[in-house]
Amino acid sequence: MFGTKQLFKLGLFVGGTVFGTAGITILKSRDAKCAYTHATAAVLRGKDCVMKTVSTLRENCDDIYEDAKDLNERRYAADAERTYQEAKALVEEHEAATEA
Repeated sequence: MFGTKQLFKLGLFVGGTVFGTAGITILKSRDAKCAYTHATAAVLRGKDCVMKTVSTLRENCDDIYEDAKDLNERRYAADAERTYQEAKALVEEHEAATEA
């Protein structure tokens, strides 16, 4: 009547149905809901910890960025002053040469 292959497939179907029904029942149980609640709470605590670390990192990066901008502004000002002094020296040299 039924071949071995057909019986195997029927057994898999019945087993899957039973396992699925039992799985759904287990997933709906009070203990499972409690486990989901604890797992979700742990994820939220982890998220809070990560967000705190991200905020600290962001603040540090902002500080570093501002310090780098200040450093570059001082460097540009020093370069501009040096260029001005060199140009001034050349002008004075030229004026001294033309006066002599």
